Amino acid sequence: MSKLVAIESVTLDGVMQAPGRPDEDRRGDFTDGGWAVPYADAVAGSFMADRMPGSRALVLGRRTYEDFAGYWPKQTDNPYTEVLDNSTKYVASTTLSEPLPWRNSVLLEGDPCDAVGALREEPGGDLVVLGSGELTRSLMRRGLVDEFVLLIHPLVLGKGRRLFSAEGERAALRLLDSVPTSTGVVICTYASETAHG
Repeated sequence: MSKLVAIESVTLDGVMQAPGRPDEDRRGDFTDGGWAVPYADAVAGSFMADRMPGSRALVLGRRTYEDFAGYWPKQTDNPYTEVLDNSTKYVASTTLSEPLPWRNSVLLEGDPCDAVGALREEPGGDLVVLGSGELTRSLMRRGLVDEFVLLIHPLVLGKGRRLFSAEGERAALRLLDSVPTSTGVVICTYASETAHG
């Protein structure tokens, strides 16, 4: 059986919307996109570089997949590009169809939570969800997320889409590790006490 690990950048008030670029996700008139960029440092870069190669595959929602597919293959001088290009990417979408444009991409069939649950039952390395807020919340409701790696930024935005919604389910988490960065980000790894095996 594999672990399903959600890796998410969040603010202190739990906002996860558009950490990378101003135009990344403007839903709800969100104007604070790119909020995580000033906090990037070598510690976070090294942590992610160490974590990602051991993964079996990525699991992405449609919006995150399309954003990544339009951005990462063009970043030829970035060490993450090769890892992301070479990784199998399972995509949850009711609107996309095969063939998907980014190499090593597979469209999940049927209910995405059922499909991810079946992938989780297979042996191998971790399945990693990056971003993909709606998908992550759906997987959480079904008890399928085994670990959360939260890059918690020292910033309060007061608005934006949050990882843990106000109407979400109760989740008990156990801290496994925490790594502070030079910019005040704390990378916390939590095991989900409510994940179903």
